[in-house]
Amino acid sequence: MAIERKFVQEGAKRMLIREYLEHETERAGFGGLEIQRTPLGTLLSLSTERPGIVIGRGGKNVKALTQNLEDHFGLENPQLEVEEIGNQAPLNGQIMAQKVASALERGWHFRRVGHSTVRRIMGSGARGCQVIISGKITGSRHRTEKFTKGHVKYCGEVASQVMDEGIAVAKKKAGVLGVKVRIMRPDAKMPDEVEIVHEPEEQEETAEPGAEETEEKATETSEKPKEKPAAKKPAKKKQQRKQKKQKPAPEETKEPAPEASPMDELNLKDITGIGGSMMKRLQKAGIEDVRELYEMSIDDLTEVKGIGVKKAKQLKEAIEKAVNQ
Repeated sequence: MAIERKFVQEGAKRMLIREYLEHETERAGFGGLEIQRTPLGTLLSLSTERPGIVIGRGGKNVKALTQNLEDHFGLENPQLEVEEIGNQAPLNGQIMAQKVASALERGWHFRRVGHSTVRRIMGSGARGCQVIISGKITGSRHRTEKFTKGHVKYCGEVASQVMDEGIAVAKKKAGVLGVKVRIMRPDAKMPDEVEIVHEPEEQEETAEPGAEETEEKATETSEKPKEKPAAKKPAKKKQQRKQKKQKPAPEETKEPAPEASPMDELNLKDITGIGGSMMKRLQKAGIEDVRELYEMSIDDLTEVKGIGVKKAKQLKEAIEKAVNQ
């Protein structure tokens, strides 16, 4: 067998093992897999969010997985190690991609899912992240939505070393949505980042000029008899003059606090045309206050289920009337 075909078969085998373990440990939060060949056998390091589900009671699940790997994939003496990700889960691209896909399957609005995921990743200390959702998101046509924040690398060797990518699939009634999450880790170092370290300067020990003269003067002054200090006169007049010159500081004038706008005091229930069913639809789309509803464009409002162009214009006019009253 040619060596090229051997490399291709090894790569395909590794991909099948990864897909199998990802499917079996989906509930535990699959975070990645590393395969290494050792003299004792094959070492598989599995990163998960909840390792207890993978291990099972008394190691029952781990033993079953290792036996299946040996029987179905022909691995020699496989040793499966389960590692816990812990607080670093928001910095793992595969885990966050699965969370985005599950949220879309549960019916969350794609913008709400994208923005909340980006905020969570950046709040964990990432230098940059990007969430990509593609497919039949709202209509019958395919489109792609991207949510990006911070520093992101797209191509080259730097991107492969610095960026952590994760891919997942969300199955909905309209079709399948693809999800990709790319994260730049906090400890990532770019090629153009250079630290300049200065060497400490050596201090030369040199005698200061005129040091001998100062020592002689000090000895002469010590030999002279000390004179008694003259009695100080009371300085009442000087204190009175200083008190006259000092004037009381002007009182600071406090600026009035800015008044709250009437739009912030309104609730969604106060707007005419918003009933119980409409309230549920708006909350499901991630709209929770009147200001957020007013700042949305008519095109964005029409994406909410049950709202057309006419209804969107009516809601805008109702908000303006409620504010002017």
